[in-house]
Amino acid sequence: MFKVKQLFSNQGIGKYFTNTVWLLAEKGARIIDAFFVGIWLARYLGPDDFGILSYAESFVYLFAAFAALGLDQIVVRELVKDESKRDEILGTTLVLRLLGFLIMYGGVIFVLHLLNNSPLTNTMVMIIALTIGFQSIRGIDFYFQSKVLSKYVAISNLLAVLVLSIVKIALIISNAPLHYFAYALVLEWVIIAIGYIISYVYNRLSIWKWRFKIAVAKSLLKKSWVLIIGSVAAALYMKIDQVMINEILDERSVGIYSVAVKLTSIWIFVTVAITQSVFPSLVSTRKKDKALFLKRLQQLYDVLIKIAVVVCILYTIFANYFVPLLFGNEYTESSHLLMFYIWSIVFVFLSNGSWGYYLNENLEKFSSIRLVIGAIINITLNIFFIKWYGLIGAAYATLISYAISGYLVNALFTKTRENFYLQTRAFLNIFKLNTWTNPL
Repeated sequence: MFKVKQLFSNQGIGKYFTNTVWLLAEKGARIIDAFFVGIWLARYLGPDDFGILSYAESFVYLFAAFAALGLDQIVVRELVKDESKRDEILGTTLVLRLLGFLIMYGGVIFVLHLLNNSPLTNTMVMIIALTIGFQSIRGIDFYFQSKVLSKYVAISNLLAVLVLSIVKIALIISNAPLHYFAYALVLEWVIIAIGYIISYVYNRLSIWKWRFKIAVAKSLLKKSWVLIIGSVAAALYMKIDQVMINEILDERSVGIYSVAVKLTSIWIFVTVAITQSVFPSLVSTRKKDKALFLKRLQQLYDVLIKIAVVVCILYTIFANYFVPLLFGNEYTESSHLLMFYIWSIVFVFLSNGSWGYYLNENLEKFSSIRLVIGAIINITLNIFFIKWYGLIGAAYATLISYAISGYLVNALFTKTRENFYLQTRAFLNIFKLNTWTNPL
């Protein structure tokens, strides 16, 4: 068993480890929802309608990066550095994200008019896009991350997952039409937003003290503009495949492909939970001791890559059995896709872990460069691979582009080569028995 607690031992193991347990509990609930309710939903809708729902979610995700403005980790870092500016930072973040949402929503409407989608597909996109507006309150999430108190965020998310699961089950039982499931996604974020506010007030804090400051806005945007480019690029190379499959093939193909994507994505929750909780510790450690910071980062990579490899091996062995069993014979083709697509999480895990390095070393520009490179490669490969090889071509394109963006690009630049060596050592440590029981 990994001594995972070592990752969180900068100033007391318990604080960081407990925080991660709460986050993992929430992600675990989402995994359970995805496996049981998600599978039931896919079977109920069938590949065609499930493809429309998945396409709409992916389409909105592409635009969501604009509304987020690359502020997520920047706000966490600023709050860790100077909590006295909490109300100004959170108030400014709220206003900026609301403005970003309004601009994004207008962009969605404009682009939809250029595409030849069905009225139902466009309706689904417009409804799901409303979720981004409620995500504007996520500044509270960033505050709790900076204080390593993500249990409050986890509780809000757990409640939302529970309610959403009940709602989706009720809709399935009542044979509800497709667009009702889009409204259910909006309801989830309404509940989460309310939960965030209640948690904030419970900690004797007031959102009425938040203030928008032009100077703070300029400072945040100056630090985040590179990350905006990176976030947009990340959204493109993570979701563009499903959008392109719809344009080149059809909605049913999106449904088949989405099963492989969703069965893979549930494991990304794990790396998000771990990296979010470790990030404040890395910030604090980097300010005091770079050698210790690199050691902690190496431990993080070691744990992440081992989790990813074990999951990939299990999926590769059993995909042909459990996909038809769980989703039905209509989705049998997804088994073969999943066996290739799942290996992309190795590089997604490394990529997510890298944010701790890029942000602490002030290398946001390089982080965005690698994401842009990944997006360009992914789009280019998808254009040709989907036409040549069909759905499996999209899986090939994803795996190749993720490997380049999440790992190999780091070797190209002098300032990121240190990170490349850490990641490479994590690959090599897979074959060292002692690193499985006692990370470096």
